[in-house]
Amino acid sequence: MKRLTDHLIVISFDCLSANDFEELKKLPNFQRLLEGASYCRQVNTIYPSVTYPCHTSIITGNYPNRHGITANTLVQPGRPSPDWYWQRRHVDGSTVYDEAKKAGMSTAALLWPVTAKAKIDYHIPEIFANRKWHSQTAVSLMNGSFFYTIEMNRKFGHLRKGIRQPWLDDFVTAAAAYTIRTKKPNLMLLHLVDLDSQRHRYGFHSTEAEDALRRHDDRLGELLKAIDDSGIGDRATIIALGDHSSLDEHTVIKMNVLLKDSGLILVGKKGSVTSWQAYCQSNDGSCYIFVKDPEAQERVNAMLHSLVTNPKNGIGALYRAGEIEKMGADGKAAFMLEAKEGYYFSESLNGEAYESIQEADVASGLYTRACHGYSPNKPGYQTVFIAKGKGIQREVVLPNMSLVDEGPTFARLLGLDLGNVDGRVLTELLTD
Repeated sequence: MKRLTDHLIVISFDCLSANDFEELKKLPNFQRLLEGASYCRQVNTIYPSVTYPCHTSIITGNYPNRHGITANTLVQPGRPSPDWYWQRRHVDGSTVYDEAKKAGMSTAALLWPVTAKAKIDYHIPEIFANRKWHSQTAVSLMNGSFFYTIEMNRKFGHLRKGIRQPWLDDFVTAAAAYTIRTKKPNLMLLHLVDLDSQRHRYGFHSTEAEDALRRHDDRLGELLKAIDDSGIGDRATIIALGDHSSLDEHTVIKMNVLLKDSGLILVGKKGSVTSWQAYCQSNDGSCYIFVKDPEAQERVNAMLHSLVTNPKNGIGALYRAGEIEKMGADGKAAFMLEAKEGYYFSESLNGEAYESIQEADVASGLYTRACHGYSPNKPGYQTVFIAKGKGIQREVVLPNMSLVDEGPTFARLLGLDLGNVDGRVLTELLTD
């Protein structure tokens, strides 16, 4: 298969929404990128539209029920901070970076989700210390490229403050720019989270989110300059994309409190889960409910039917296993709930089943002001895709596309093939 580009650089701006597109057109470096670029400003995300399933769909071309990353976190009932799907071993099937490596290409990934311990040449994975006895430095070194991580921290570690934003994205951008200049990888995957963090904390249209967009424009400028400085500009393709949008919330729904009150979750004296027959796994704007036996399923079904019939309960839709599978989500769940706009789900077992979100709770990190995870069919909930450079047609505007179309298109640009996947190659964007 003919290779269309020598260097593919993919920048994921987490939570970049179709609703941001008009603002992007006013920012100098996004303006530069958009000049002569091809793009789509109505990209349908996947379900559930949370970061780890989204990024795995981007890089595999498959929906979550095929690639196996059906949520951000593992199902670990009662754990205050569940482990995330950090490791490459959780992904079913191949990825663009796997195929690039097999073809002898050099690869780089900075904070790209679900890549820990992947075979990537220059690699700092997105993973955080999730136990009291873990250190962030050790976790990063063990799961990425050991000497490369040490080098990047030595050169640019002064830019970050742990994993807090916006400093982490500043560190990642500096490391990425250096890597482009010195390593010139054939494939680079970069994940920036500043905008998503600000929207969670302050809301979708907050001043803080607007500031994050401007910082992202500065970061894009650094990367474009690095591409120019490296001498690969005429042989490179740059892709800027989002993974999902987000919506503001005012109320949190705690399904596990209802399940506990119904005797389907048992809790010990110290508040830990001792046993469960049904459990809610939150995806923020949606949630899965897993059940262990037919009797529990019947009881949960009756409970959910009662909740859904009352519009005041904040539940917009109820799906069952077969419907869940058809939507590309986790068919092992007995039920999936979609929250109405303004509501989201928490896995908490404490407090009331419905709680209004207070500023003190947001400041403490207990709740958020905006989130994602909602259905891709929600109006105005699309994301964006911008492509420019070698192998890309000029000024093609796609009316719509899907997140799962991105991976097959990346593969085609590199002369690779992901095989039988859910997405398609966006041939109308390509020069050949």
